[in-house]
Amino acid sequence: MPEASAASTEITADTVAHLAGLARIALTPDEIGALTSDLDSILTHIAKVGEVATPDVPATSHPIPLSNVTRPDVVSDVLTREQALANAPESADGMFRVSSILGEEQ
Repeated sequence: MPEASAASTEITADTVAHLAGLARIALTPDEIGALTSDLDSILTHIAKVGEVATPDVPATSHPIPLSNVTRPDVVSDVLTREQALANAPESADGMFRVSSILGEEQ
């Protein structure tokens, strides 16, 4: 993809109005003016980031390295099947019994 020059990234009120029409968003002239300024500023900042993003700078998703902190998986006291089923409204064959959610045709 070719790099965009600063002149081609300029946002105009006509561009904003056209995009609003495509998105079916009704904008007032004041909103179009504000969005034109905001979007032009955003594109200018993106262009500045693009200037420093060189091949020798590695891509990152976070500014600091992340690691997954988990506790060790240690077996502890667990409920027996009978204890787990003790307060169940219904059980059958050592399992919770629940009403069917699918029709007979399933």
